[in-house]
Amino acid sequence: MRTAAIYARYSSDLQSDASIEDQVRLCREHAEREGLTVVECYSDHGISGATLLRPGVQALLQDTITGKYDVVIAEALDRLSRDQEDIAHIYKRLTFADTTLVTLSEGKISELHIGLKGTMSALFLKDLADKTRRGQRGRVEKGKSGGGNSYGYDVVRQVSEDGLPIRGDRRINDRDASIIRRIFNEYAAGASPRTIARTLNEEHVPGPSGKGWGPSTIHGNPVRGTGILNNELYIGRLVWNRLRYVKDPETGKRISKLNPKEDWVIIETPQSRIIDQGLWDAVKTRQESMKASRFGKGKPAFWDRRRPKFLFSGLMRCSVCGGGVVNFNKERVGCANARNKGTCDNKSTIRRDVLEATVLDGLQHHLMEPHLVERFCEHYARHANKAAAEHNAGRTSDIAELQQIERDMERLVQAILDGVPGSQVKDKMAALEERKAILQSRVDLSEEQPVLMHPNMGKVYRDQVAQLREALTDEDHREKAVEVMRGLIDSIDLIPVEEGGKKTLAVSLRGKLAAILALGAGIKKPLEESGLEMRVTKLVAGVGFEPTTFRL
Repeated sequence: MRTAAIYARYSSDLQSDASIEDQVRLCREHAEREGLTVVECYSDHGISGATLLRPGVQALLQDTITGKYDVVIAEALDRLSRDQEDIAHIYKRLTFADTTLVTLSEGKISELHIGLKGTMSALFLKDLADKTRRGQRGRVEKGKSGGGNSYGYDVVRQVSEDGLPIRGDRRINDRDASIIRRIFNEYAAGASPRTIARTLNEEHVPGPSGKGWGPSTIHGNPVRGTGILNNELYIGRLVWNRLRYVKDPETGKRISKLNPKEDWVIIETPQSRIIDQGLWDAVKTRQESMKASRFGKGKPAFWDRRRPKFLFSGLMRCSVCGGGVVNFNKERVGCANARNKGTCDNKSTIRRDVLEATVLDGLQHHLMEPHLVERFCEHYARHANKAAAEHNAGRTSDIAELQQIERDMERLVQAILDGVPGSQVKDKMAALEERKAILQSRVDLSEEQPVLMHPNMGKVYRDQVAQLREALTDEDHREKAVEVMRGLIDSIDLIPVEEGGKKTLAVSLRGKLAAILALGAGIKKPLEESGLEMRVTKLVAGVGFEPTTFRL
């Protein structure tokens, strides 16, 4: 009996799990009518069809390669995806796995459906976005909220005479407004956002998200209008359409981009004013002076701030709270939350040069110690072989079916030789040839590659790291060496310890196993193309492969 999988999805907050149950029930009824056995149901709850980053559909695609089912059933094509590129990708994956896609609305899906329905879904999303923005623009023109809410205001929920909700109204929250005035006054008086945040946290004043305050929550970005100090609604000016959000095709995540100033919609809303104009102007004046003193005239501040200034910037974290690590002064680094928010007790610091030397020594001498390489190769080979076996779970059955087809074809040829008319076996022979080509293609693509380990991989790796350390002192090669060195590290945990009555920080180094393997094996192309890819497993410096901490 042929097997089937069912996929169901709903995206609106107004819907519920009952929508999933209804879709699954209808799909099961279809499967019963067609004589299909449902072996798995996949679903995504409250997730837009505009993205493929959904656990349900990802599990469906992952199981496709194992030959777990013959047919995928969904209520409609737009349940699987509303994105043209994504729906084409899903169809190609299913077709390659010799799996049929059927929907209750469109029937058996073909390339024609993919082209037409994909275009229609894309137009639907664009039309929906345009209508949503038109509605938001209408509310903004009336001085109401175009979506979301700002700290300092409460949403006013009202109903019209005809029973419909009245959206976009808000009123000032007196308690939050007093905190906003306090922040503006303290900043204008010379206090830094870090000092203000620490004081608010010490007084247990909840922040805009209900959690602690951070400096960025206060200073934000003046150009983008983010942060407490840059929200123009506090002076009775509603600015809408300052930012637009687009989906990154590589990650599927939404990112914000600044719109041209002429596209902004600015409406005066004096009823929303919390800060008087004089205080606002004083804050803006201080922001400009701080910007000029920090970056200097004409200096490319944006790129200076975006690029890692130090060797391991962005890779370090506090082991106590999980927060980042920042400069305490020119020489020492420590927990960002302890310094900026006062919400972490890990106030120990470590000299940056000592930290960098510790990590470099750990990379060179501890991640691939000679007595661990043998165990490492054994663990890696076992893991790689297991992953390959899971990935090629259907390969054995494909080979068996391929061998059976070859025997059937030999019998048909023998039947023709024995006098059976060729016209009687022609269609059967053509069907076997087509199926044989599909199976042979799948077997060829899923062929397992042997796990190769360099006998002196540990020594090769240490020599490579030594060369990278030398390159760090060479201005012509430093940039590339920094990139490779950072690529070997997953994270650097700083752990508070006490030695000789003095508090300091110990270092726990986690290396990226795939990058370490590539360097040790002398692989120059990306690991995704090398057959040595391992994205999750982490090699921890110290004893064996368990997440223990070492000290140098």
